[in-house]
Amino acid sequence: MSEIQIVKVDQGGVNARILAKEAKADFRRVEAASLKMPTRFTSAEGKRFFARLFNTLQLNTHFISVIARTRLEHEDVAKIEDTIRAQMDAVTANLNHAIDGAEALFKAHGITSTATYDTVPLDVDVHVLSSIGRRFLEVLGKLDQLMPLLQTLEIHEVITTQAVDVQRATLKRQVRDVANGARNFAMGLRRRMNAMDARSGEAVAKEAGKRPSPWAYADGADKPGSDGDGGRRFDGALEHRRCTMAASLEALRKLRCLQMGD
Repeated sequence: MSEIQIVKVDQGGVNARILAKEAKADFRRVEAASLKMPTRFTSAEGKRFFARLFNTLQLNTHFISVIARTRLEHEDVAKIEDTIRAQMDAVTANLNHAIDGAEALFKAHGITSTATYDTVPLDVDVHVLSSIGRRFLEVLGKLDQLMPLLQTLEIHEVITTQAVDVQRATLKRQVRDVANGARNFAMGLRRRMNAMDARSGEAVAKEAGKRPSPWAYADGADKPGSDGDGGRRFDGALEHRRCTMAASLEALRKLRCLQMGD
């Protein structure tokens, strides 16, 4: 006999709304190869964090590891990468501790089944660009795994609603901080690169200003290395030439007069 449904359940509309709310990350300038990894998210937190954080983190870490490394010191970029990895290691350890604690409570209270979601899972082939992207995807997977465990413990009144909310909010903030940290690092490196470009442009402009223009002395202006009276020297030479020409004309006129007198 077919199952009788007394409530309406999701048919994929939730996933469509989640994906529609998030801006599409622009990967058109990314030329790196990617590893395609089939991934499934079932919890609301896992779905939303994947849609909101994963691709932006990948773009920011690609900028840090690939683009910034071509312009900045490799040691500086490596320090930032190590910081991001260390932050993810800490979040992973906290998530593993929370999962182990929840499973221990399941065993202690004889709980054998976990709460499930009535919404359609989000199945996607994730394009992973780097080891940092792969590790962050694992972090999101652990967050997605923990959420129904906490919900189950709350349903059985093993832990209070307030305790669940506190633990959920704390872990979500730690996961979010990883993505926000990568974005801040990328912005800082981008500012450094822009400052380098600005200094380089100023140096080029300053060097260009030192080069003499071919028209710089057309009006009798001082040439480099002169004593500052180049214009006056030019005027004096012109006056001397005028006087010489006048004297020559006067001598020629006198010579003609003498010839006429003879």
